[in-house]
Amino acid sequence: MENILDQLRRFGIVRLGAMALVTLSLLAYFGYVIFKASQPSLSVLYSDLAPEDSSAITRELDARTITYELRDEGRVILASKTDIAKLRFDLAAKGIPSGGTVGYEIFDKTDSFSTTGFVQSINQVRALEGEIARSIRTIGAVQSARVHLVIPEHRLFERDHQPPRASIALKIRGDLSAQQVNAIRHLVASAVDGLKPENVSIIDEQGRLLADGTSGDAGSTVALNEKQLGFEKRLKAQIEEIVASVVGQGRARVQISAELDPNRVQTVAETYDPDSRVVRSTQNRNESAMTTEVKDGAVSVANELPGSNAANSNQKDTSGKNEEIINYEISKTTRTEISEGGKIKRLSVAVLVAGTYAKGANGEATYQPRPQADLDRIAALVKSGIGYDQKRGDQIEIVNLRFAAPPEAIEETAAMAWYDLSHVDIAHWLELSVLAIVSLIIALFVGRPLVKAMALPPARNSSLALTSGIGPAFEFGDGNPLDHISGLIASNPQASATTVRQWLQDNP
Repeated sequence: MENILDQLRRFGIVRLGAMALVTLSLLAYFGYVIFKASQPSLSVLYSDLAPEDSSAITRELDARTITYELRDEGRVILASKTDIAKLRFDLAAKGIPSGGTVGYEIFDKTDSFSTTGFVQSINQVRALEGEIARSIRTIGAVQSARVHLVIPEHRLFERDHQPPRASIALKIRGDLSAQQVNAIRHLVASAVDGLKPENVSIIDEQGRLLADGTSGDAGSTVALNEKQLGFEKRLKAQIEEIVASVVGQGRARVQISAELDPNRVQTVAETYDPDSRVVRSTQNRNESAMTTEVKDGAVSVANELPGSNAANSNQKDTSGKNEEIINYEISKTTRTEISEGGKIKRLSVAVLVAGTYAKGANGEATYQPRPQADLDRIAALVKSGIGYDQKRGDQIEIVNLRFAAPPEAIEETAAMAWYDLSHVDIAHWLELSVLAIVSLIIALFVGRPLVKAMALPPARNSSLALTSGIGPAFEFGDGNPLDHISGLIASNPQASATTVRQWLQDNP
């Protein structure tokens, strides 16, 4: 114990204070690292929340004493990754989140006896708007939706009634296809009595008009342009996939231009078949006549009676007439064809494919163009993929040229699950990695020298010893003159050199 206290006294107050400060700093740092590492991994529970939904969710989490974190001014809530699935199920059972909209549950919170008819009608429109917005948000590309309905009131003795109208504002991820926009319009029209799809207007968060609400789907220029772009994009992806399977990924460029017919054509044709007859009606008419000639000019009642055998019988003439009228119906076929706008008039496809590369004698890659037979096979595949129609005037051009960028070797690496991690998980792992690197640096460049310095005995101020393995030991007390030291070194050069070398080895 005396030796330990003696060593501590020899260190000095300043050195002991510095060592204590560094030790406390290291303990605090490593304690922080351990605390962060022991914290549960947080992941996104909900994002893009309305203030009402965020408040309701935090109340539920506080009641369950669940650790959570708020970000982006409360619009994003993070919770433990292991509890997210159960939390979402439990909150969904309570109707949370509601998306910041009010649905039919508004009638559960009102008193039907004290509510006026005007308030009831407004609540009905609000509930209908909220339910439609919730239905629209079930589409994956839609983040949020706001629905406004204009439902004119039915009045007595009103001759001209205005139809209902709707306007929708969407916040979307990426872009919506024309089919999705039309699906939203028909969804809203089906939910409101008397509402037609052409009376639904849709815009996105950037103010782009997705549906104008003034014309039908086929006649709308915006809808036609969206249909053309979507068709070209879908057809391009299909052709690129087919060609890439032959020439390699990234070794083909495809450009497609589709010309669509914007006109809506209605054709009515009537065809008569004279060889096909059907009896429509039949009419029969029979007529008979009889004339009598009287002898001697005597006319009596007895002669006119039936069965009369009078001697002076008259001579009778009988005549008949039969008439038959048959009406026939000629077979007639009436055909009505309606061609909606957007029919394909012509397709133009341009495909640029790269050649092949082979290693020469010097080991360098040498470009080689593709044979014409390969290009013909690719052209046949493209024709089949687009539904080529020569009568329609479709054009296909397959060109083999050398790309400006040289081919790069595609290395197959092990599948990584980074795509399944959210940005919160990536940030968490990056934070732990930085803390681990900093801890390693501190341990190597601060902790290791400190431990080594604490393990070495302190230098004595009272005496200085020169020890060698060959010569004797020399001790110099405090205040020895330099000339005396110089004399000792000069008289014992070998021992002095050995002592200095030993110092250098002990104190690198």
